[in-house]
Amino acid sequence: MKVAQGGGACCGIDGGAGCCGSQTAVEVDESFGAGLYEAGERASLPAEAVAASLGCGNPLAVAELREGERVMDLGSGGGIDVLLSARRVGPRGKAYGLDMTEEMLALALANAKKAGASNVEFLKGTIEAIPLPANTIDVVISNCVINLSVDKSAVFAEMFRVLAPSGRIGVSDVVAEDHLTSAQRAERGDYVGCIAGALSFAEYRQGLEAAGFTNVEVTATHQVADGMHSAIVRATKPEAAGAPSEAGLPRLAAEVVSDGGSSCCG
Repeated sequence: MKVAQGGGACCGIDGGAGCCGSQTAVEVDESFGAGLYEAGERASLPAEAVAASLGCGNPLAVAELREGERVMDLGSGGGIDVLLSARRVGPRGKAYGLDMTEEMLALALANAKKAGASNVEFLKGTIEAIPLPANTIDVVISNCVINLSVDKSAVFAEMFRVLAPSGRIGVSDVVAEDHLTSAQRAERGDYVGCIAGALSFAEYRQGLEAAGFTNVEVTATHQVADGMHSAIVRATKPEAAGAPSEAGLPRLAAEVVSDGGSSCCG
């Protein structure tokens, strides 16, 4: 694996130079990577999980995870956020990771074994079609992955669907200043590919609200390029929101990558 051999991964997705820039650029740019986590958090995890982290923030710093909760990490990569989430929700809770690449799923599973985490499960799939039933997750997190999607409205709709009423999101993502055009965002992607598809602050808020979320907050944390920022995104699924119409939902079969344990919510 590239990460195990000392290479890089991009924002939770195996990418290399085409995504987050060259490995050299990442090493000197603390806007991305494991340096955004506290030293104590890094020290408690397998080295491979830390090395595979090239996100743009630390979603757990704002997710406010509680004992017994069920949390889903979109684009889980090497599993750093899943493993940290599993510790926070405790044995009565569960942490799920979703990734579309076999390499990252294998790495995440290996890291979970090294960490001795028994309340984790990794699923293969895309963030535009999350392979979990509706209303089954308390918290959705993600670290610099949603901006890579070509169908962000589908991602927002899927997050809303899988969350239970009163569920919430705590996401780190790259967001563009409202004045930047799509072309200007693409230009900045020549330096750091992960930012090329970023939404603006206004677009992010509008997209989440259109999906049904309330209490939407998009707050910049640090600049990753001219006019482009890492941001913390928070939002809540209303308590009165019931299950979406089954007629409008695709029937999804989760492909579970694990060595045992129970499947989601069943």
